[in-house]
Amino acid sequence: MNDTIVSLLEGAVTALKHQGVLPNDLQPTIKVDPTKDKAHGDYATNLALMLAKPAGKNPRELANMLVAALPESDAIQKTDIAGPGFINFFAAADAAAQIVAQVLDCGDTFGRSLIGKGEKVQVEFVSANPTGPLHVGHGRGAAIGDCLCRLLEATGYDVTREFYYNDAGAQIANLARSVQARVKGLGPDDESWPEDGYRGEYIVDVANDYLAGKTVSADDREVTAKKDPDDLDAIQEFAVAWLRREQDLDLKAFGVEFDVYFLESSLYEDGKVDATVETLVNAGHTYEDDGAMWLRTTDFGDDKDRVMRKRDGGYTYFLPDVAYHLDKWQRGFKTVINEQGADHHSTVTRVRAGLQALEVGIPKGWPDYVLHQMVMVTRSGVEVKLSKRAGSYVTVRDLIDEVGRDATRFFLAARRADSQLTFDIDLARSQSNDNPVYYIQYAHARVCSMLRKAQDADQPFDHPLALANLALLDSDQEKAVLNRLARFPEVVETAARNREPQQVAQYLLDLSGDFHTCYNAVKVMVEDDTLRNTRLALGLATRQVLRNGLDLMGVSAPEEM
Repeated sequence: MNDTIVSLLEGAVTALKHQGVLPNDLQPTIKVDPTKDKAHGDYATNLALMLAKPAGKNPRELANMLVAALPESDAIQKTDIAGPGFINFFAAADAAAQIVAQVLDCGDTFGRSLIGKGEKVQVEFVSANPTGPLHVGHGRGAAIGDCLCRLLEATGYDVTREFYYNDAGAQIANLARSVQARVKGLGPDDESWPEDGYRGEYIVDVANDYLAGKTVSADDREVTAKKDPDDLDAIQEFAVAWLRREQDLDLKAFGVEFDVYFLESSLYEDGKVDATVETLVNAGHTYEDDGAMWLRTTDFGDDKDRVMRKRDGGYTYFLPDVAYHLDKWQRGFKTVINEQGADHHSTVTRVRAGLQALEVGIPKGWPDYVLHQMVMVTRSGVEVKLSKRAGSYVTVRDLIDEVGRDATRFFLAARRADSQLTFDIDLARSQSNDNPVYYIQYAHARVCSMLRKAQDADQPFDHPLALANLALLDSDQEKAVLNRLARFPEVVETAARNREPQQVAQYLLDLSGDFHTCYNAVKVMVEDDTLRNTRLALGLATRQVLRNGLDLMGVSAPEEM
């Protein structure tokens, strides 16, 4: 219906151009939105207000001219003009209700599109250091990143999910020393405990498995413990593999999988970091100062130049990031989206500057970033900070164990990434309308219950009868559901384009609210076969769209609650 009205307005604009009312070179972006108050129609546009100035007309006068120039359409029952010049459209009942037939015909594909045209897109997310279990911040990144991948796939993109392991550097060395201390029987309270050592209970588990000579299998390697307390390299290799396996189990419990696991260490082993330095030097964007090598990132919008190679010969962390993203570009990804915590904000400019300094054709502003804010977990109104497993933070597995995968995923992805999030455990566990996950899943289960009742009453759904009489769906409550259903494809496309999965979450809440209101106001199980079946059809279409939307969130659609 939205597309139909836009098309009609385009016809009206063309007609007014021919009449000389509007300039011929005018190419307006026509926006049509559902109305909030159904007394004002089903859809409305502010087109007359936008075009009043170039037309040299009063907005209401131009609105009247636009309405008069609208092509004939059986889809529109009537129009009226409100306020300073808004045009309201009342959809014809049978035309609006055809969305039910479309949803039932498309099934699981309703809402999907091919706007991406098969373009390759790489989404990097989570990318946690293999030094401990995944914390709730990683969980938020996993939920947002996975939902974003699902949205992009639903809109026709060829998506690669990638996890970047920072398996080199000081944090990995601290991990190895921490496990070695545990292997030798030391605890965090001992004077010789590493200053920056890790204190969680999982370090004990790693140490015990190392001493037991166990074998662990990560995604690309299998490591058997050497049991030697003094072989720090062997301890590090085992500990990294152990924690990579542990994080993989966390992600599987969360319903998240990756296509590629990329190791930071491989950038050094394959010579890609040195090759990147050589390219930057040859491009003339580096200089030596105080024994260090600097990259002139101020030439590319950074607020100050950055050290590439320290005086001790080691590289700063941003240089392998540049090498890694060059590798992404060389793999053919013209669109790359990095979903990371907001603490990475300072790296965005310098990585982009480093990529520009390579002078290899990478466009300015590449790659894209989605940065999420911190998560605070509360129970009974009090912040929860500690986890026995991790020692100093709440893990993703803690939340899944407390409230389940569905609630964890939905809560972590249902807010704008750039807004701080309070994860209320009590709310996530509650079976009430205040819990958004329960509210949406209950709407889906409610339709399933309706169908079971019809079957038990020997009144199974009659598909042809329902589709032949969709014009009977004419109450305000039913029309609200119909209009909401029709918006789903647009919501999916907009959410994918704007990298905002929370738009789908909000849509599902709105659709559930419309459906619950309709269910309470309009009786479904009536004696009249025709009326009952048309209303069951509306329920079936609602169930289908809820299921499709929940799938984009990685959340299940239960048939019973």
